[in-house]
Amino acid sequence: MDSYFDHRTGFEFNLTAAGVKVDLVPTGGGGTWDFNWNAVWEGKTAMEDSAWTAEYRIPFSQLRFPKKGEYVWGLHVWRWLHRYQEEDQFQMIPQDAVGTVHLFGELHGLKKIKPPRRIELLPYVLAKAGTFRRETGNPFRTGRDGSVYGGLDGKIGLSSNFNLDLTVYPDFGQVEADPSVINLTAFETFYEEKRPFFMEGRELLNFNLDDDILFYSRRIGHEPSYEPVTGDGAFVRMPESTDILAAGKLTGKTQGGLSIGILQSVTALERAEIETSGVRHRQGVEPLTHYFVGRAQKEWRRGQTILGGMVTSVNRSMDDAHLVFLNRAAYSGGMDFKQYWENKTYFLDIKALFSHVRGERQALLETQTASRHYFQRPDAGHLSLDSSLTSMSGHGGRIQAGRAGNSRIRFNGELAWWSPGLELNDIGYLRSADRIMQDWTVAYVVLNPGRFYLNWEVSSEYGNEWNFGKERMRSYAELFAGIRFKNFWNLHGMITREGSILDTRMLRGGPAFRLPDRWNYHADLTSDSRRRLVFDAGFFYGRSPDGSTASLETWCGADGRLSDRMVLSVAPSFSTNRNPFQYVATVNAGTAPRYVLGRIGQKTLGVTLRLNYYVTPDLSIQYYGQPFISAGRYSQFRAVGRSRAADQQERAPEIQNIERREENGGWIYRVDEQQDGAEDYRFADPDFNFREFRSNLVIRWEYRLGSTLYLVWSQGRTGVAPFGSFSVRDDMDSLFRIYPENVFLVKLNHWFNL
Repeated sequence: MDSYFDHRTGFEFNLTAAGVKVDLVPTGGGGTWDFNWNAVWEGKTAMEDSAWTAEYRIPFSQLRFPKKGEYVWGLHVWRWLHRYQEEDQFQMIPQDAVGTVHLFGELHGLKKIKPPRRIELLPYVLAKAGTFRRETGNPFRTGRDGSVYGGLDGKIGLSSNFNLDLTVYPDFGQVEADPSVINLTAFETFYEEKRPFFMEGRELLNFNLDDDILFYSRRIGHEPSYEPVTGDGAFVRMPESTDILAAGKLTGKTQGGLSIGILQSVTALERAEIETSGVRHRQGVEPLTHYFVGRAQKEWRRGQTILGGMVTSVNRSMDDAHLVFLNRAAYSGGMDFKQYWENKTYFLDIKALFSHVRGERQALLETQTASRHYFQRPDAGHLSLDSSLTSMSGHGGRIQAGRAGNSRIRFNGELAWWSPGLELNDIGYLRSADRIMQDWTVAYVVLNPGRFYLNWEVSSEYGNEWNFGKERMRSYAELFAGIRFKNFWNLHGMITREGSILDTRMLRGGPAFRLPDRWNYHADLTSDSRRRLVFDAGFFYGRSPDGSTASLETWCGADGRLSDRMVLSVAPSFSTNRNPFQYVATVNAGTAPRYVLGRIGQKTLGVTLRLNYYVTPDLSIQYYGQPFISAGRYSQFRAVGRSRAADQQERAPEIQNIERREENGGWIYRVDEQQDGAEDYRFADPDFNFREFRSNLVIRWEYRLGSTLYLVWSQGRTGVAPFGSFSVRDDMDSLFRIYPENVFLVKLNHWFNL
């Protein structure tokens, strides 16, 4: 239902044949969907006279519409027939359409209805207990703990078009665990948001520049930034996350097509408990912080013209001197403009953004030397590290235009940039600044079935990347092809050539390092999804022309409908990585630093298990589990020489006089560079075995409309060893001999509609 009748915003309600409810919000005019919207409504299905029937009861309070005497709403009704892979529609929406909402039919004759007063309260109470390994003498690791607390979520309709969502001490305890990863790069790992308060309506607060975003909601409530420095005999209890004291979110849309989203949140001053010789004290590890996000978009001509803007701010109360490494204030914002022509066949998309951060000198020094900037790079003539800075500003943007749909031939071109001073990571996510990127893509898409296929497409892409010193860091060309056969199997493949690779981040603040060119190959195959057992398999293989670097990742998976109410998914993956230029350490050797690299041989295995069982449409059991093991062994250590040289031996000659020895219970490497019998520098043995198991078991019962009882069991096992040898049997055996940390939750919430 497009109750705004703006041809861009919709609310979708689905029922499966088993009566399971699914609700979602189309985003971007219906090009993508947000399944994290949770509405309160009723629905039932039945089999009558050899025909399925479905009945819906959707309160007006779950929709948004302005106050009028008579309404026209957008309406679409569709049915998905799984056994035929067929979609039957009330209003025809072509497969190559750009978006869906603007193509809805129209519902007339709505009169004498009033937007209801919307006040919804969802208080909760939660009991939590945990078990873990007991540590003798540690007063914070007694083997078990527990707590009981509560909070409140609320939704208030400020007008017929606007909602105010409030939360006080929100609970995020029953969400699925983050997947295990091994990150050997200089960059931060990006994790998807899983917390309901931030997931619902997030499309109204979205502003992205390719993979970088102005608002990364995982920043709010993150792990504390500081870890206390203590001496021998001291014990520390660190908060696992930063408490969110309160948060509010205002979202809505005016009759004139102006969408507004505003989020405000306050997180607590977090302190760690420290005990030394029986005396306890507390030390701040994260300051009291205010977060603000504001987003607005105005539409004209039924969503054909869109102009928007966004601003964010972070303000920290820096009362503890040891926390001055954090920025005191951070601001960012942007403007975006999108224009469509010929029923959204052609488009122009322009974005521009800025950032400004302030703080003490230490904070700005930390920002300048972070991996997304590395202003200290000795060969970056266009950059300079300034230890006296107390503020820094930057900018970025993108211009993109092309033909998106309604035709077999599609194309687009893009020019994007991220200035060296751009900084978003106080509230957003920025992987790397100091970049200029150009990209061209052309695709040919056939949606009409042929003799042996249902549809197919091919596309090619070419791009280049430079830094602001006008050095080309990468060029690439890509060819993609995909086909869906008449037996409903799907096959996709891709070949990519990367060249002129100049990595400015690999040496962690050192000079840019030239990497060999690379060929990448990717393919995946998916079986007929109509069957009770569906599987997929694929691989990714990357290799330099001389064979010095190579990586292989393979995966497969199976989804089995064990019954009409139970689905089991198993997805194993295995990867190998062979790289002679893996960064190891930066060490001091007299007056000059040494950048040490090593040849890594790494193997990683992970298995993801999911089980969903619906006892009834209102009672479900969900399980998620992932054992994960990875081992890396290093050899042939090198010290970087002429980092841009074409010859490998000139770039990084192998270290000759090197000795591995055990010291203080660990292994180190000693290097006699001068061959005079004296140690010139040393570094720790980087070999590793990483083992982790994460699981969640959630029983969810909607005992009353909008009111839910959760029973949750989460378990985690994490261990690290310095061996470097990979053995599935030994690593799995060691993994499940690690003492587990268990968390048990009982949560009850009750929905009040006032």
